[in-house]
Amino acid sequence: MASLGGGDAFQHSEGLSLNDLESLGSLRSRSASIGSTGSSGRAQLRHRVAQLVACVEDISSDDEIQEEVSRTLDEAFLIWGKKLKDKWQEFRLHLVTWNVGTASPPPDVASLLQLNSLGPSTDMYVIGLQEVNSRIPNFLSDLAFDDPWSIFFMTVLSPLGYMKLSSVRMQGLLLLIFVKHAHLPFIRDVHTHYTRTGLYGYWGNKGGVSIRMSLFGHTLCFVNCHLPAHIENTEQRLDDFEKILEMQFEGEDIPSPLDHEVLFWFGDLNFRIADYGIHFVRESINNKRFNLLWEKDQLNMAKKKEAFLKEFKEGPLQFKPTYKFDLDSEVYDTSEKKRKPAWTDRILWKVKNPSEVASNEGEFHEEENLISVTLNDYVSHMSYGISDHKPVTGTFKLEMKPLVSDPLVVLNAEGEWSADHDVLIRYSAVPEFPSSAWDWIGLFQEAEGLYLSVQVAFRHVKDYVTYAWVEDDEIASSRDSKQVYMSASELPRMGGEFLLCYYSNNLQSIVGISQPFQIKPSQAPTDKDLPQEERSGLQKHDNPESGVDSEKRKGT
Repeated sequence: MASLGGGDAFQHSEGLSLNDLESLGSLRSRSASIGSTGSSGRAQLRHRVAQLVACVEDISSDDEIQEEVSRTLDEAFLIWGKKLKDKWQEFRLHLVTWNVGTASPPPDVASLLQLNSLGPSTDMYVIGLQEVNSRIPNFLSDLAFDDPWSIFFMTVLSPLGYMKLSSVRMQGLLLLIFVKHAHLPFIRDVHTHYTRTGLYGYWGNKGGVSIRMSLFGHTLCFVNCHLPAHIENTEQRLDDFEKILEMQFEGEDIPSPLDHEVLFWFGDLNFRIADYGIHFVRESINNKRFNLLWEKDQLNMAKKKEAFLKEFKEGPLQFKPTYKFDLDSEVYDTSEKKRKPAWTDRILWKVKNPSEVASNEGEFHEEENLISVTLNDYVSHMSYGISDHKPVTGTFKLEMKPLVSDPLVVLNAEGEWSADHDVLIRYSAVPEFPSSAWDWIGLFQEAEGLYLSVQVAFRHVKDYVTYAWVEDDEIASSRDSKQVYMSASELPRMGGEFLLCYYSNNLQSIVGISQPFQIKPSQAPTDKDLPQEERSGLQKHDNPESGVDSEKRKGT
């Protein structure tokens, strides 16, 4: 055997000696040169690995040779692992659960959302609330308009560059998800669902609300629950959660909650501390000996014996039990009932076994997990006293190999935009993009300060200044791109900083977003100076939510 790099190096491997392995040391340098040759280099590398496998069969009885080969392979795997990790993406997620006890939002949530944190900024906020005021007058009003809590969080987060991606409500249960603008084109297949479990499944005072999505090609599901109360109802809580997990999202090929790559389960789960009396529990809390209570926590006990819970993880309960407190205080219940403190408010997660996750990337082994979840912080927030529960937050780092790295649509504002003249938008889509006559491009205002009024921040997908239908307003088309116009009469006269978003009706999500750009203010007279007949033509009638002129837009 003259050289490990020869074309027939392993075809005659009888009598292999340690001297023959000296060439292993040059494997890395040769691999480096191979890597620079592109696809032909990869073919040579695969051939070399096949040769190595044949060699290993012949040296199985020589421990010294095995050790040398193993050491060289370990170094090769370290190099491969580092290169792989370099392509991975970190994604910061901040999750809140809070039973708000029908209260109105507090004056400030900076600490709850870690807005003043010096660490890496959050990419996504997931906010699960329970007992949002759902008395009939409030609930009917919230059906027609955004509820006060949604408006509150949009007001706080939209000036900081977050948009409400999705929300779902079932009576007092509310789940909100906010995400940075830059991630919008890579979040797809967003679906919501709710499951009633109160009054044998007929009433929504208890149950779960869920949002699922594909994030950079990985499936995530968030389930916010409010489970039955009282210490004796452990089995009912477990039965209700099993029912929630069995629900199915509407749509084709959408997995059930447990079949997502990552599942987050949180809410007022209402599990209590069994066996111990109230005095022992309070004394343990006062002495910060929380570990004395862990083994009698009903959820911890259930995780040990219930098969469907065993893969769920939770951070250590290193904070005070979050229920039940006197309002506006850090004092546990002083009423006649004197409820025993409990960790009712929890955040858990589950990562699907990598062997069960089908990879679309052929170069990865089926056992290689392409997404991981790390809990960085799990705390309660004692300063909030609007309800008898304290909010709990979990801060997570998701590391993933992006399976989707390019937006479906790329778009930009052409030329210099001014409110005094019609403007052009150019966009291009990937060949497989499922376009629709109902697709539209919205003009959204970018936040320019830290705390702006509600009117000027990009809060949600319907918060556009104006829009253009991609088919009706198209003026030019080529093989590579299309042009759409917007009328000067629909542009904001005051100008400012804006961005464009392409909304896909089939995918029910934003699939392309432009870079921010400036619109110059108008120098023309205001519309109040125009004749009435000119002002009447400024209104666009069939907006993306109206459904007007549907037959025309469907192309029939």
